Formats: sequence, C-alpha cells, structure tokens
Amino acid sequence: MPTATVSTLTAPGSTRSPLIGWLAVVSVMAGIFSIVTAEILPIGLLTSIGSSFAISDGAAGLMMTVPGILAAIAAPTVTVATRRLDRRTMLCALMLLLAVANLLAAVATAYWVMAVSRVLVGLVIGGFWSIGAGLAVRLVRPERVGTATAVIFSAVPLGSVLGVPAGTLIGHLAGWRAAFVVLGVMAMAVFVALVALVPKLPADQVTRLSVLGGLLRSRGTWTALALTFLVVLAHFGTYTYVTPFLQQVTRVGPGQITTFLLVYGVAGIVGNFVAGAVVTRAVKATFAVSGLMIACSTLLLPVLGGSQAGALALLVVWGLAYGAVPVCSQTWFAASAPHATEAAAILFTSSFQATIAAGALLGGIMVDAASPSAAMTTGGAIALLMAVTAGLTAAASAFGGSGRGAMRWIRP
Repeated sequence: MPTATVSTLTAPGSTRSPLIGWLAVVSVMAGIFSIVTAEILPIGLLTSIGSSFAISDGAAGLMMTVPGILAAIAAPTVTVATRRLDRRTMLCALMLLLAVANLLAAVATAYWVMAVSRVLVGLVIGGFWSIGAGLAVRLVRPERVGTATAVIFSAVPLGSVLGVPAGTLIGHLAGWRAAFVVLGVMAMAVFVALVALVPKLPADQVTRLSVLGGLLRSRGTWTALALTFLVVLAHFGTYTYVTPFLQQVTRVGPGQITTFLLVYGVAGIVGNFVAGAVVTRAVKATFAVSGLMIACSTLLLPVLGGSQAGALALLVVWGLAYGAVPVCSQTWFAASAPHATEAAAILFTSSFQATIAAGALLGGIMVDAASPSAAMTTGGAIALLMAVTAGLTAAASAFGGSGRGAMRWIRP
C-alpha cells in the first residue's frame, strides 16, 4: 500500500492513546465501507429496482452512472472549496449526507427521486474519499502508517464481499427498500463513531487547483489516468450488469445470486491483500496482470458462463483481479506525487469515479441494444487493451534506459 508523507504537524496518533488512534482508523474505514456499499449495492438489486419503476436494466444502470459523475466533479471541487475546514468536521457532515441519501432512496416513489438520492451519494463519495484516503498518517504513529492505510483501503473489497451480498440478501427477503434503510442506519452509526473517535484535524496540506494542475503535468500521473480509465471502464461496463447476466445466461435464481456475489467478494479481498503485498515492488507488472485476468474472465463468461460451475470459477478469477485494481491505481498516483498526498487522492478518486459512470453507461447501452453477453465481450476487449498498454509501458520503462531496467520496471 502507498505510504503517505508524514504531516508537518504533530500527528494526533503521537499524543493520544494508540488504541483510540486505531479505532479512529477503523471508523474511517467503516465510513468508506458504507460509501462503497451504497455506491455499488444497485448492482445486486438492479432488476428488482428496475421492475419497481418499470424501467429497463440499462436505464436502471444509471444508478451507477449518476454517482460516478457527481463524485468525479465533487472530488476536486468539494475538497478545494473546504480546504481550510477541519477534516473531521467534513467527514462527519458527509456521513450525515450519506444517511439522508440512503433513506431518500428507501422512500423513493419515482425514479427521479432515486436519481436525486444517487446525486447525493456521488457528492459524498467525492468528498469523503478524497479526504479520508490519506488520513492514516494523522491518526497513528509514523511506523504504523502503512498498516493503517491498508486497513482503510480494505473497505473497498469488504464492500463487495460483505456489503453488497448482505444488501442483496436483505433486498430479496424484505424488499430492496429495506436494504437502503439498513444502509441509512449504518451511516448514522458511523457518524457517531467519527464524532467520538476521530480527533480534530485542522487543514494540513492545503490543496489548491494549482497543485492539481501541477500533478497533471507529470507523465506518471497521465499514465496512471490512462490505465485506470481503461480497466475501470472495462470492469464497471460488465460488473454492473452481472446480475442480469447470471439470471439470463447462467439461469441462477435470486437466492443463488447472493452466493455468487459473495464468492466474488471473497476473491476480491484476497486479491486486495495479495496486491498490497507485492505492489510496491512491482506495481506495473501487478497492474498489467490484473487487467489481463479481468479480460480473460469477462471474455470467457459468454462462452463458459452458461454453467454455474463455469460462471463461478470465472467470477473467482475476476474478483482476484479487480481486488488489485484500486491498490495499483492509488499506489501509482501516490508515487507520482509523494509531496501532495491529498491532491493525489483527489485525482485518483475523480478519475476512478468518472470512469465508473462511463463504464456503467457503456454497459447499459450494450445490454439494452444487444444482451448482457455483449456487454461482457465489449468490456473484455477494453480490459485486454489496458493489459497490453500496461505491458508495453512496463517493457518500455524496463529496457528503455541506461541500465536501470529492473528499477524502472517496478516504479511509475
């Protein structure tokens, strides 16, 4: 995992109880877990929600597109606009907004109300992620920052392995609205934890638009942007519509879908921690392999996904691969800007979320125009392009200069 630069201020973790510092880390992780679950929960309930509002699966996929667009905009604007405010205050306010958004979704009587809810979710994603991603350095002692950062980022695969399957199960047992009620209550609980456990965090590294502009002049940043765009476009252009695929092609019942998503999520957690162990030594190789694995699994799903065993095996490969993607992307961005960790987190969040929106939109077009299998094939081709691009970039770095091949292979 990326290691943040130690704050020039006295880190709260150095004067407070280490236990309280770790509980603060867990509360930030719980906040990101709630956000990730809220963002991708519609994937497991897509057909149910679409049926309630009498819309197609492709139109329902806009529930993934809207938050991504807003998060991409909110990441720089909210963070820069509030750059002088206490970061704990911002985290608490954003978590309250998430609770409102989830409860609004639970009572939505029309699809436009659901869309408003998803707009609010997007604002929360952009602001909370950009602020929270680099806070480990201010919550625990310097020698524990790497571990604390890994704990915070574990919320991403945990959202898939626990949040989405649990929400999907609640939706099938008690209706999809009940799943959003539970998410709203969870957000309120996280708000209480943030108030109680996170110390005051005055603005430290003030992020200005000029800092972001400086990062965009870095070749490493542009490479990270390009590879992140391709792999996230491929993933969310396909995974957003995995439920319709499993129902229509694999012939999996609603109850079994929860199991399939759970297996995928477990594989994602394994992939996250495997990547975390090797990414600092071989970020380019890890990123290229994860893209290739996503390409293989999605391209083979229309061929082998007609059987439950085939679909399940490919979902395991897919989960392992995608678990590495956020780790590789964030590591690349952080390595490109070690002097501006919050700014790097902003670019990571903004690019990631914008591409989630684009992927969900592209997949929805393919599903409505053709079929879920067509969406899988299209996404697989894009993932293959990413893997080839990452491999060529790595090869060019390894063999393009002055006997420094081994080190240039692993660094952005």
